Parts: sequence; C-alpha cells; structure tokens
Amino acid sequence: MITNADIQEISGTAGNFSVKVLRRPRYVDEAKCTGCGVCSQYCPVTLPDPHNQYLSPKKAIDILYTQAIPSKYFVNPDYCLFLNRQECKQCTRACQTGAIDFDQKPEVAVYHVGAVILSAGFKQSDPARIKAYRCKDSPNIVTGLEFERISSASGPYMGKILRPSDSEKPGRIAFIQCAGSRGSASGNSYCSSVCCKYAVKDAIVALEHEPDLDITIFFMDMRMHGKGLESFYERAKESGIHFIRSRVSEVRRDPQTEDLILKYVTEDGSLHQDIFNLVVLPMGLEAPEGNFTLAKAAAVELNHHGFCRTGLFDPLFTSREGIYVAGGFRGPMPLPDSVMQASGTAACVTELLAPARGTLISEKTFIEERPVKQEPLRIGVFVCNCGKNIAGVVDVEDVKKYAATLPDVVVSTDNLYSCSEDTQVLIKETVVNEKLNRVVVAACTPRTHEPLFQETIREAGLNRCLVEMVNIRDQCSWVHAHEKEEATQKSKDLIRMAVAKARLIRSLDEPVIDVIPRGLVIGGGLAGMTAALSLAGQGLECYLVEKTAKLGGNLHNIHYTLEGENPQDYLKTIVDRVRNHGLIHVFMEAEIESVNGFVGNFQTVVKSGRGPEKKTVELQHGAIILATGAMAFRPDEYLYGKSGHVILQHELEERLASGSFVPTGDDTIVMIQCVGSRDDSHMYCSSICCSMAIKNALKIKEINPSANVYVLYRDMGTYGFHEAYYTRAREQGVVFIRYDRDKKPEVAEVDGRLRITIKDLLIDNDVVIHADLLALSTAIVPQRDDTLERVLAMPRSADGFLLESHVQLKPVDSYIDGIFICGMAHFPKPIDESIAQAKAAASKAGILLARGHVRVEPIVSSCDPDKCIGCGICEYFCPYNAIKMTKKGKLKKAEVIVAACKGCGVCASYCPARAISMGRFTDEQILAQIEAFGRN
Repeated sequence: MITNADIQEISGTAGNFSVKVLRRPRYVDEAKCTGCGVCSQYCPVTLPDPHNQYLSPKKAIDILYTQAIPSKYFVNPDYCLFLNRQECKQCTRACQTGAIDFDQKPEVAVYHVGAVILSAGFKQSDPARIKAYRCKDSPNIVTGLEFERISSASGPYMGKILRPSDSEKPGRIAFIQCAGSRGSASGNSYCSSVCCKYAVKDAIVALEHEPDLDITIFFMDMRMHGKGLESFYERAKESGIHFIRSRVSEVRRDPQTEDLILKYVTEDGSLHQDIFNLVVLPMGLEAPEGNFTLAKAAAVELNHHGFCRTGLFDPLFTSREGIYVAGGFRGPMPLPDSVMQASGTAACVTELLAPARGTLISEKTFIEERPVKQEPLRIGVFVCNCGKNIAGVVDVEDVKKYAATLPDVVVSTDNLYSCSEDTQVLIKETVVNEKLNRVVVAACTPRTHEPLFQETIREAGLNRCLVEMVNIRDQCSWVHAHEKEEATQKSKDLIRMAVAKARLIRSLDEPVIDVIPRGLVIGGGLAGMTAALSLAGQGLECYLVEKTAKLGGNLHNIHYTLEGENPQDYLKTIVDRVRNHGLIHVFMEAEIESVNGFVGNFQTVVKSGRGPEKKTVELQHGAIILATGAMAFRPDEYLYGKSGHVILQHELEERLASGSFVPTGDDTIVMIQCVGSRDDSHMYCSSICCSMAIKNALKIKEINPSANVYVLYRDMGTYGFHEAYYTRAREQGVVFIRYDRDKKPEVAEVDGRLRITIKDLLIDNDVVIHADLLALSTAIVPQRDDTLERVLAMPRSADGFLLESHVQLKPVDSYIDGIFICGMAHFPKPIDESIAQAKAAASKAGILLARGHVRVEPIVSSCDPDKCIGCGICEYFCPYNAIKMTKKGKLKKAEVIVAACKGCGVCASYCPARAISMGRFTDEQILAQIEAFGRN
C-alpha cells in the first residue's frame, strides 16, 4: 500500500504500464511506528482537524482517524515546528521505537503493472457558493459531512448533538436538500444521487441520539431510489421527521440568539418563515481539483463535470485501454454501487491479465496453532463502542466491568471500534500476553465481522473457532435505542450467555474441498451475457442458460438511449460475442430441472430445446450466477388493457422507434409516473422509470416539437447526470405536473379520446387534459420461476427481488455460498449499473473458480453413526440438500455433505435419535447459554 502519494505519469500500453509515483515524506517510519500515539501527546502544535471538518483540534503529528489504514502517524509539514523553524523535536524524544525520521525526502518510484484502476473519489461542493444561505455568517450552518462528524462518537462532541456556536443542544434542526446540486447557484447542474439518502439517514441517527429533536427536511424531490430506501423514507416519516416540499430562498442569522431564520416557498406558492437552532446542508458532490491532474497523468478523458468519461455500455472503462474506473472518480454514487464497481473493475483487470493470473503471489502463512485442550480456561472479553452506535445507548463501561466478573474471564476491555486495525493488533497482543484461549467480542453482526476476528485470533495462534461474537449493536442499541437501561442489561445478559458458551467451545478443523473450474449463468439478458463473457474472458469455461428462444432479455425493448448510444447495435454485438466464444456453452429455451451439490461442486440438470430436439443434460460447475431479470408491472388501473390509447412506456418506445406512432402537432401524449410503484402494491422506487419517461418525451419532441407532452409525477427521479435531460425536457416544452399519492390522476375515455383529470398542487385546482395517448411508467417487478426457486431455495427481500448477503458491502453475494446475483434480478437498475454488477458477480465467481479449492466453515452438522437410526428425516427436511443417506453394511446412515451444509440446525432439531450435532452449536453449548440466561 502506497499512501501520501500522487501519480505523476502513466506510460506504456495495456498489459505493460509504467506508473511514476511521487511519494511525499511521512516523516514517520511505517515499519517502526506502532500507532501508540505518544508522539502526538507531546507535540505542542495544534491545528484544525480536517477529518472532524475543522470542528476540533489535532496535533501536527497525528493519525488521520481512528480506523485509518495503515494505522500509522504522520507529520504535517505545514505546521511542524522543526520542519519550519528547526525547533522542538518533542516527538522524536517521546517515540520509544525511534520511528520519527525527519530525514525523509520526497521519493519518485516507477512501478510496472499490467492494468490501472482509478478510484480517486469526490468532494462535497463549497457551501459558500450559495450566497442565499450565508454560511459564513453563522457556525450553526453546517454541511452534511460536518453533521456526520458532530453525531459521531469519535467526532468533536463525542456524539452529542450540539451546535457549534455555544455547544448547546439544538431543539430544532433543518436539513436543506439540493444544496450544491441541481442548480446554477452552486455550478453543479446534476443530481448527486446520494444526498437525499444520507440526509434521511442522518436525521434518523440524530433522533436515535436525541429522541426529542424536532427535525424538518426541506426538499424538491425525494430521490430514494435503490433497494429498501423507499421504506427507509417511510420509516423516517413515521418516526416524526417532517418533510416539506419547498425551495428555501434565504437563511439568515439572528445575532441575539444565534438561531437561523429560514424563508421558503412551498408547493402552493405561499411564502413561509421559520426559526431553527441548527441548519444542515447535505451538500452535493463534485469532482476534486486533483481529478484534472490525475486525468492528465493517466491520459484519460473527463466529462464536462470533471468526472471520468465512460460509455453507457462500458461503464468501467476509461478512454484509455487498460485503465479502468470505479467509484467517485466516475461520478457521485452510493456505497453499494462503489462496491460493485470495484469488484467489476477487478474482473476487467482479470480479463486483461488472464494469462498472468496466479503468478507473483504467495500464500499467507500462519504460526502453528496452539493446542488449548489441556489449558485452564482463560477468556478475554472485548466490548465495542462502535463509535456512538453502541455507546450512544449501551453503558459500555458498565458492561465491561460486569463481563470481568464472569467465570474464567481474565481480561475485559472496551475499544472505540473493534473492527479497526489497531484493535486487531490489541486483540492479538492480548491473546499472546494474557495466554487467552477463548475470545468473546461484543460488537455488531457476526455476519460481516466474525471472519475478521477469526482471522485475528488465528494470527495469534488460536483456532478460528475459539471466538464467540455477541451482537450488542443490532440486537441491543439499535432495537432498544430509547431504552438505555434495558439495552445495557440485555448486553450483559448476552455477554453472560456468550461466555457460558465460550467455556465449552472447542477447536474445529476446516475441510478443504476442490472446486470445479466452470461457471453456470442463469439468464441470457444483458447482465447474464456480460457475466458469461467476463468469466470466459478470465479463461473460465461457463454455461449460459436462457429460458426463451433468444438472448438479450429486456435489451430488446430498448431502442434508443438518453446518452445517444444505440442499444440494438450493442445487442447484436454482444450476442455474437457470446455465441462465438469458445468457452461459453449456450442453452436456449432451457429450464433448470434440478440443482444439487454445494459451493465448488454443483450438478445442474438442464432441459433445453423443443420438440424432437429437446434434450436433457447434467452440468458440473463450481459457481452459479443468477441473472434472471425483471419485467414491467402490468396494472389494472388507468384503463390499461381496456383502452387502446393506454400503453406502457416500453410499448411507447417500440412504437416511436418502429414508426408505428409518429406524433403530430395536434397529438397530446400524457405519461403517468409511479404506477404500481411506491405504494402498497410495490413499496419501492424502480429507479429507471423517470429517465425512461424523459427519454420518450424528448424523442417525441425530437420527432415533432409541436406535440404536446405532459408528465404527471410524484417525485422526478432523474438522478445523477440524467438531471440534464430533465432540464432539457422542460426547456423543450414538456409540461410536468405533480400529484400526490393519495390523489391520483383520474382517466376516462370520452368520444374516442382520453380525459385525464389531475389536481395541480401549484394552483390547487383540477386540470383536465384531453389526450390521444397515455403511457404508464409502471413498477419493475422480478421474474419468478417456481421450479428455479424450489431447487435453489434462494431467499428474497420483502420487495420480491433476490436477497443479497449484505445490502451495502456484499451486493452480489447471495446467502448461499457459490451463488451470486446481478442485474434486475437483484433490483431494477439502468444499463450501466447492470453491466457493472454483472462484472462484479463474475469477479466474485471467478475468484472462487480460479482458486481451485474452498474452505468450509466448521459450523456444519455432524452425525454420530452409532446413534443414527437411518430414518431419513434429516435428509427430507434439509433445505440445502446437504444430507444424503448412505448404506453402511445393512443399515442406512445419514451422511453430511459438509460443503453444502449451512449450519442451520434443522436436521439436528428433527433428529429423533439426537445423532446429529452442530459444530459450534452443540446441545451442551446451547443449554449452557439458556442456563446462563436464567441466572439473571
């Protein structure tokens, strides 16, 4: 890892680049620095802390933030007394390891690499550019990032919601949306995509910290596109957060009280004024100045917003072959998209460098595992504050002291973030120094963090299974946010139960299983074909199964794009590439009949073809990528299916593209948004409908500028750079009229034309539109396949889409090892996002297939053959087909397929002979937990 560095030049060609890097001096030897922080304590120079948004001081020698990687200190050369005046050197004398090195000089190094990924990030726009908000007049006008730090436990106020002017708790807080975006005042005409989401999140977090806060969010459109976010918005409203659709025209400081006076215009045109104690500006995001330098060094093109220029069908490619882009360097985006793009670019690199895969690497080695069976029990308990997430509700100090009183606990301590690098060092040192042989971590969910702690104790010489996690965040501080005493008591109960179990846990082996180096992609749409081509590009053989008679899926319904690229040309190209690739085996008109096996070793029976050519084959493969797609919802309202004048958006596109509908100057076309979407039938925003409507509206205007086009909407969701097309549509005369969810437009057919009545909220009166054509923007709903769902047993979210392992951090991993998801089967998304996610899924699958083996988690069940009576109940109830009955002598016995077992325990619960037990969840351990619970 090379930090504190700038790219000066990238020369060469794809597969053989030379990268010149300037590394600025840290003035601290990373190899010697232990991150103890003593140097910082002795440093006499303080300066504003940029990580805390300049709301608190830090020292001239410091660490960037608690979880920084590497966890090493650095000297700020602009403030250091020695570097500027040859004075001080207190840090040198304080450092016990001799890590301070003022002789360090800037270094230029050249690295030879085959590919480059640019992921340089973004910055928030400057609030001072919005003159009407007078940010410099009051410290109580803070940006979204400043408010994030204010509400953070590691922030300037230790997580207390205080206003900067007087450190008093603000009773009323206002959030003003679209500050620094969607407007000429800030210079950023696009939508930053994430501001609505993080404003709602910050408001909810603030309420969790201080339940009596009065919070109002002023907004133009709430853009809560993405999985589960519309429900999040509804939850915010239910929790008491006020939402006012308006434009804030002025923020003025009251010099007597330091309060802030807001003037705003609501949707009905009336002017209001209100007073708040604190104003938060969730600023839009923009390209940092460094983008231009980096782009010049890498010789890649930027768009006119200063972000990397990419193509709709090549979202991860820069203008230079072999250099790829992910995350904020491409544009503002939420966390899951950044994660997907990072994985997707890894796939791009792997395709480019496929012949070199597996070279220049070495396997990580561990110290020999310490046998602990004969040792007396010595348990260490580590309680996490998780910033304010846990400590804001749970009394961590009290919990830590309580844990120290439990049997066999010899160490009980707490830390700010258990997942940080310095805490891993602390845990390892404590395990060694205190000779711990069991570890209990009370923190967040084991689903995401248990592997980290298992790795940590393994590096300390303990078996991975000697750690026990307690979730006191999700199960205590989050669900009991308003019951602090009860949350603290529950944390104690859970830790007491975990310690009781930890006293009985044992070292377990991790079986290693070979992987079949072939993949199976189910679904031949854009995402499925992209994933298959990526796997093949990585040198991996794969099968592509498509249910219909042609490849392409929903791409057949897209005839033009806002960006101007031709989807049908691309469709033809990608279909040809798939069909002609030697490593891709395509099965058309094919259905999955059964899937057996487990990660690395699947057997899938596929029936394909029709009539006499119908055939059945069994495929052997190591991974599965699900790209089964989605489709437009067909409503039973607005006369759809009853009037020939009412069609869906993609049907309108088909008519416009084919020329079967040529709008004239007398034609009136109306579009209704959010049909069957964001309501009780489908409680989510489908993300693509607004852009699709804008696209068709612009196409109509392009064909005939005199045609009348009306778009009836609730919130326009043209996020990202699509905002420019929304603006263009207004400029070209498309009329937008907003309606409320509780007051939908009414449609009737009168004398061969449609009569659409809508209450215009601006004039507070009904408007009647006589239309020739009505296009409905309906929800996108998942494709369902009963057979596939039965054989795969894939869980789905409340929205009906395939459920990912973690919505933020593992957006393409499913709950079943070896199965990955992408495209609209996961959630509705536009073309570029589908391609990026398909690449990400192929990246994940490719890692598994190329590694050649998989380690099985030792939580699996095991069967005692002496107790097994061969009844087969366990095989019948196992949801993962992880048990088979085998004949041993004259008797049948249950045999566990360890790679398929998920450790759910269903088999053990049904076993009448108690022959089955679970690794890490034995009856003895569970009973000990129950008994410990009853001891309260």
